[in-house]
Amino acid sequence: MLNYILRRVAYAIPISLGVTIFCFALVYLAPGDPLTRLLPDDATAETIALIKAAYGFDKPIPIQYLNWLGRALTGDLGQSIQTNRAVADEVLIALGNTIIISTAAVILAFTLAFVMGTVAAYYNGGVADRVATSVSVLGVSIPNYWFGIVLIIIFAVNLRWLPATGMGPGGSEGFSIWEWSSVKFAILPVLTMAMVPIGIIMRSTRSAVSEVLSQDFVQTLRAKGMGEAAVLRHAVRNALPGVLAVMGLQFGYLMGGSILIETIFTWPGTGSLLNQAILNRDIPVLQGTILVLALIFVMTNLAVDILQTAVDPRIKRG
Repeated sequence: MLNYILRRVAYAIPISLGVTIFCFALVYLAPGDPLTRLLPDDATAETIALIKAAYGFDKPIPIQYLNWLGRALTGDLGQSIQTNRAVADEVLIALGNTIIISTAAVILAFTLAFVMGTVAAYYNGGVADRVATSVSVLGVSIPNYWFGIVLIIIFAVNLRWLPATGMGPGGSEGFSIWEWSSVKFAILPVLTMAMVPIGIIMRSTRSAVSEVLSQDFVQTLRAKGMGEAAVLRHAVRNALPGVLAVMGLQFGYLMGGSILIETIFTWPGTGSLLNQAILNRDIPVLQGTILVLALIFVMTNLAVDILQTAVDPRIKRG
């Protein structure tokens, strides 16, 4: 088991290195000069050269990458072209805001989807199965940004129960998960973010549990007089590794946030930060944000792979 974990960690290193190359190169494929907004219309060649040298854009791209990678390994992701603030600080603040709603969405989506998917598999063809299947189809079919707009119209505009936008009465710095005045701002974004994972995980759970329940060993357990609750527990345990893989992908998706969702609700998370960086052509912020989110996704998949080995006794990996 330990050898397997070490081997998986070793595999993650070149993947992470590839992520850094992709993140660095991707933003250079977009048209336009990132320094255009900083330069006055009558900027001289000397001024342009000084600004490019200050941001390191005067060097060849391979040298820029190595310099950027060396700083990134120490936690220095550069400075924002627009705000002149440290990119690491901006990304950490935005990531903390995204974690608030993504964690809540993870708990909501995983719990509801796993329970409903298991119930649907057990009552295959029944009312519970049809309801769960309908919810799953809606979850994966309806665009989440459209769903968010519908929630705003219903609960914020018509009923006036919840606020439509923002992150609390005191802004992002005054948000508290223990105060209703702040929590109510997160309800609509959380529901919107959880919709797609609920549909995907529910469908995967139903399929995995239903397949296990149809196997011969389940009939053997029932023939030996084992209760239905114990039978279902065995079925869920055998189906769990496959479901965990899907959950891991969805967890990475939620932690990465959503540009559209956070923009709709003006939630100052990583999605909103990426949106602003794209509009402003702020390359350091783009690179830093994409890098952090991509590494979170890599680490999440690594953790899920190790967890699968721990929960499934059938998987023997040296």
